[in-house]
Amino acid sequence: MIRVGVDVGGTFTDIVLERREAGADPEVVVTKVPSTPQDQSQGVVAGVLKVCAMAGVEPGAIDMLFHGTTVATNMVIERDGAHVGMLTTKGFRDILHIARHKRPHNFSLQFDVPWQSAPLVRRRDRLTITERVMPPTGEITVPLDEDEVRAAAELLKKRGVEAVAIGFLFSFLNDAHEKRAREIVAEVMPDAYICASSDVVNVIREYERFSSTAMNAYIGPRTALYLRRLESRLKENGIEAIVRIMQSNGGISTIENSAARPIGLLLSGPAGGVMGGRWTGEHCGSADVITIDIGGTSADISVIQNGELRIKNPRDTTVAELPVLAPMIDIDAIGAGGGSIAYVDAGGAFRVGPRSAGAAPGPACYGRGGAEPTVTDAQVALGRLDPDRFLGGDLSIDRSLAEEAIRTHIAEPLGLSVTDAALGILKIINNNMALAINANSVAKGIDPRGFSLMGFGGAGPLHVVALGEMIQARDMISPLQPGITAATGLLVGDLKYEYTQSVLATLDDAGDETLASINAIADALTAEATAQLDADGIAPERRQFTRVMECRYVGQGFELRAAMPEGALTQTNKQAVIDAFFDVHKETYGHAFRDQVTEGVTLRVIASAAVETLRLKTLETGGRANPEAAVLYTADTVFDDGVPTPTPRYDREKLLAEDTVAGPAIITQHNSTTILPPGYVATVLSHGDIRIARA
Repeated sequence: MIRVGVDVGGTFTDIVLERREAGADPEVVVTKVPSTPQDQSQGVVAGVLKVCAMAGVEPGAIDMLFHGTTVATNMVIERDGAHVGMLTTKGFRDILHIARHKRPHNFSLQFDVPWQSAPLVRRRDRLTITERVMPPTGEITVPLDEDEVRAAAELLKKRGVEAVAIGFLFSFLNDAHEKRAREIVAEVMPDAYICASSDVVNVIREYERFSSTAMNAYIGPRTALYLRRLESRLKENGIEAIVRIMQSNGGISTIENSAARPIGLLLSGPAGGVMGGRWTGEHCGSADVITIDIGGTSADISVIQNGELRIKNPRDTTVAELPVLAPMIDIDAIGAGGGSIAYVDAGGAFRVGPRSAGAAPGPACYGRGGAEPTVTDAQVALGRLDPDRFLGGDLSIDRSLAEEAIRTHIAEPLGLSVTDAALGILKIINNNMALAINANSVAKGIDPRGFSLMGFGGAGPLHVVALGEMIQARDMISPLQPGITAATGLLVGDLKYEYTQSVLATLDDAGDETLASINAIADALTAEATAQLDADGIAPERRQFTRVMECRYVGQGFELRAAMPEGALTQTNKQAVIDAFFDVHKETYGHAFRDQVTEGVTLRVIASAAVETLRLKTLETGGRANPEAAVLYTADTVFDDGVPTPTPRYDREKLLAEDTVAGPAIITQHNSTTILPPGYVATVLSHGDIRIARA
């Protein structure tokens, strides 16, 4: 069995290959190649071919390929999606403009409202249709005017629209009109990407439902094109492997499902990192972990508590400030990475990020035309990254270019030395990241002092000790392959699908008829999930179905996920759902009103199937202190005191289990570098991960 994971970042594409043969230890080979933003599939295929050559296997021998991508996310952030048209109920054309009447900054007169300034669907392309479905039963009071639908489709076709979103009022109660409208639009526009809200998010709240459907249409055509191009390019290079795509909820899905519902991919790349972080925490004996994935352009932060991923509440699932009702791991992202640019703004303030040098031209030290100083340039100028060891020597960097960029843009304008300016760059970026970590932990009731801080991504181990000190983490972890952790996370996720439908019923006084209706919805969603798993060829014994009721107090604005008991919901066990809601409300908000009425809003069925997880061989035990056999050389390095200090470089591949290294030290490997300042000790764990603690 040969499996490959490929994660595309803003600067590099990371690849991991796992080969298992009967009776032998698993073999894991990792590498990086530059990302190709103009067409990510080029970098993906180049990386797969490279890792195959390194492992000595034929590309055609790969059995499965798992992929995390930022294609969908980039389209939304850059507003580079499809030309979308929308059909909606007459009188509700401006729902996408009105939204929730919320101001992003209550006291600012110069705020931007992205759903108005950069709408996914222009107003002229939002066309209204005569029809009406009424609550609470979904009764049709005004039939669908099919002639209006056909005329609207003809007009959108004339305007060159690439995708059509269909969102009618109360379609989550009765989707007959949406389905018929979709059929008519498909007849008129056979080449268009068409999606109805009942297929994308079949739940209550017209604004969030319409926005999610518009988002799906906006990113749909190009995401589907990318996935087809990737599949085609892989086959052209002899790679016939089954391809699976990482989802925002940490599960993996098929190309077909991802192309039909691409909003599930909006956190595809970052989700892989969190999955890899949880898996690393498991074999490090750390169930409570704060992960920070620092790449070239961004830092993604998440919390794993008791080995469990945190899923965002529906009110928080936004991308570029637009609501998307798709399940997502709770990840906060900020513009802080190795490529983040340092500058002095118009007011004379010293700033770093969020603007990034990206993969092209990249940091100044790359010598590819970048002239502005970045965080990577600061690391190079301080001697923390050695030119002859960067990416194992695969990428040439020039320290003099880094120093010149810092001198020109930061040091001279502020009257600082190059060393002080470089230290300033790192202090600013570390403070930015520490604030973001606290926002994702302390502000949500998590005490970092009881957690390990795990830094990965190419730049993660460069910053993890400084960040751990700032947030007072229990200890710090540098994974075995930090720069490839997000790619390894692709090989440890389960196949997962989620199906939802609104139920809108108070549970405390729910009668037998109401419970029967809820059970019927659960059975229908389970049947949908079963059909998908059948299509995937998943054996019945490998399938697992989990039911969740999203609940709220009557009158509350948003809901929280509450676990449901196995089997049908009855008068006997419905209290278990209510109690589960009270518990999660207490955990989330610090209180629970157990005397109040609980309302079930949405029923969610999660279908999953476990896949074989990545396995690592156990290292030979060393138990050595500062092992001389692993020392490469010694070179001056500047730490926070600003004084050049002779610092040994250790080859990570030569470190054995239970070896310890005392700082100051730098531990190098192909895909990352781990900084160990004075006063810290690193201990190598059984699989090669490194735990760092204060001496």
